[in-house]
Amino acid sequence: MTARRARAFGFACLAALPLLGGCASVIPDSGGRVASGPPPATTKPTPTPTGPVRPYQPRPSESGAVAAKPIPATPTPPLPAAPVPASATTAAASGVVAGPAFDKLGVAAEQAKAALAAFRLSCPSVQRRADVSGLTQGADWTESCNAAKSWADSDANTFFARYFGTVQVGTGTAFVTGYYEPEIAGSRTKRAGYDVPIYRRPADLVDVDLGQFSDDLKGRKIRGRVDGTNFVRYYDRATIERGALEGRGLEIAYAADAAEFFFLQVQGSGRLRLPDGGVMRIGYDTQNGRDYVGIGKLLLDRGELQSGQASMQGILAYLRADPVRGAAVMNENPSWVFFREITGPGPLGALGVPVTGRASVAADPKYVPLGAPVFLSLDRAEPNGLWVAQDTGGAIKGANRFDSFWGAGDSARAIAGGMSGRGSALLLLPRASIARLIPAR
Repeated sequence: MTARRARAFGFACLAALPLLGGCASVIPDSGGRVASGPPPATTKPTPTPTGPVRPYQPRPSESGAVAAKPIPATPTPPLPAAPVPASATTAAASGVVAGPAFDKLGVAAEQAKAALAAFRLSCPSVQRRADVSGLTQGADWTESCNAAKSWADSDANTFFARYFGTVQVGTGTAFVTGYYEPEIAGSRTKRAGYDVPIYRRPADLVDVDLGQFSDDLKGRKIRGRVDGTNFVRYYDRATIERGALEGRGLEIAYAADAAEFFFLQVQGSGRLRLPDGGVMRIGYDTQNGRDYVGIGKLLLDRGELQSGQASMQGILAYLRADPVRGAAVMNENPSWVFFREITGPGPLGALGVPVTGRASVAADPKYVPLGAPVFLSLDRAEPNGLWVAQDTGGAIKGANRFDSFWGAGDSARAIAGGMSGRGSALLLLPRASIARLIPAR
């Protein structure tokens, strides 16, 4: 989308977790993790707009206002495993346990077929990418990727059984949310009913790799802007809403409904349905480096929403019931996502290839090699089965934390909007990787 940007964190996290990584002006790394620390101070901040925040005018365009009712299932319990060291920050450091043979998992033929297609698409990136999880090496994927090129989709289960084994990372206890590609009303130009600006990346938004200045800071980045001789935080959502970026020619389009655009920012990509019936696809360009604050959790903590109401659909209803209150609540999330127009296939995931509905998941690359197949067994039936890790997300952090992608349309919106499943997870790794990780005795 790349779906990794903002979202990639499921809608259920709106109630349970902060969805976007970025700590103050800290940039999530490729695994969605962030480095902590106070932002640089400034003595002479650039004056920022102090006018009123644009009022929220509800103009709903998406249908499917009810989250899908969960289909219950009984998950397979995780395998016995040693306690995970408190210092562990990767899959290898968390420990792996050999899992059952693939043909014992009971993967449906259609699921295996979709996963094989997604895996095949990922192979070029997988073989080039450095695996920070510590589980695989580039050469480990050569045999399976070569075979995948010509393997019959109709015999996908045999492919995975031949070239992969399964492992459990750490305790194996999984938590899964969902995301989708929204389609909302928008216009390439500002016009009546379309006045919510969608901005491209501003030229004054700067990424700084702190590892260039100290070995102790390797892997840590910050994002902000230069103000005189100081490096300061970038504008937050409320300041942008008050017009901090107006008049700079950054608008690539305008949305009709601010709340729908808010959720599109959470997703990190989406489609704009234009007045003439055309469609403009937009994808994540960057983010302002501010913390993401999950407004669902805020509303739950305040008692303004009850358990079960904090789905995307429930939060939208709350925002629209009182537009003044709704605008204020949205601005309690200081994060802002910038977009670019996407042409060609999409939405794109962190591997730079399109993600596939009901086949792609977002994961933390420190715990899951991107491109690796994943088997989920949860207390909710819809996401159970085989997926491929092709994306990342700011709130998708740690072992066995996944965000399932459901595609586009009303069904995808209904499922993703309330997705929250718990159970167990297994990774499928090339046999060469498993032989190195778990030597035969």
